[in-house]
Amino acid sequence: MKKVAVLKGGWSEEREVSLSSGAQCANALHDAGYDVSEIDVTRDLKLLIEQLTPKPDVVFNALHGKWGEDGCIQSVLDILQIAYTHSNAAASSLAMDKQKTKNLLNGYGIKSPKGELVSKDQLLAGDIPFPAPYVIKPNNEGSSFGVRIILEGDNRGVLGGEDWCFGEEVLIEEMIKGRELTVAVMQENDKPAEALTITEIKPVNSFYDFESKYADGGSIHVIPAEISEEISNQAKNMALIAHRELGCSGMTRSDFILSNDNELYFLELNTQPGMTPTSLAPEQAEYCGMDFKALVSWMVENAKIHD
Repeated sequence: MKKVAVLKGGWSEEREVSLSSGAQCANALHDAGYDVSEIDVTRDLKLLIEQLTPKPDVVFNALHGKWGEDGCIQSVLDILQIAYTHSNAAASSLAMDKQKTKNLLNGYGIKSPKGELVSKDQLLAGDIPFPAPYVIKPNNEGSSFGVRIILEGDNRGVLGGEDWCFGEEVLIEEMIKGRELTVAVMQENDKPAEALTITEIKPVNSFYDFESKYADGGSIHVIPAEISEEISNQAKNMALIAHRELGCSGMTRSDFILSNDNELYFLELNTQPGMTPTSLAPEQAEYCGMDFKALVSWMVENAKIHD
């Protein structure tokens, strides 16, 4: 019986999401017959090492956001020589940086919305690189935290009425109007990656914000998306290229916008897709015949020690 330690919680903006993901994964792994322990990760690195002693056979990384999916916890597990799920430290760090990811993939012909990194002070001073409508987002966050849409004639502050707590760099992107699509990719160790299917996300709100992602009834998932075979194949191919060229392993999920003039734009790649009841990647796996218990078991069996 493999011993699996599920890391969850953490202290990023996505703590609550991680707690939900981790609990669901731990329950499913227990039902699948694994010897499961759950660790609510804190800033106390010494305590974490103690909790991982003796070493489990596998760490199931259910952390989200900074420190959990940006290469930091992966580097700790590399030092400890413990097998873990999802991508390695280098791929996780690169994928977490939205602008670097887009710059890399643009070299492979993958189009993304025009964007620019600016300082928080530059933005507050009104020095905007292109006219509205545009999207403001943190460069290193997930789950739509901090995302704001600024429309033409919008007279509110560009960072809203809240304090900006997502770092000194802000990513500004042109707003592409269209349909939101996502593609999950799975890769068994040493085998070619495979794209599962395409989901269209129809948010109840004006855009796919945090509530739309995680609230019950916040969005409608159309699976498979009602799109042409050509666009479907293009999205799958782009997701596979992103997975490969970023150096990812295990499961990833790439997000896209299909514009109103039928152009496909890459938005970002998630090295650790959400594993909550409303999460997209588990839905795609189930659509393809792999239920949630089988999916998390697959993740454990494909975990490895990274050099």
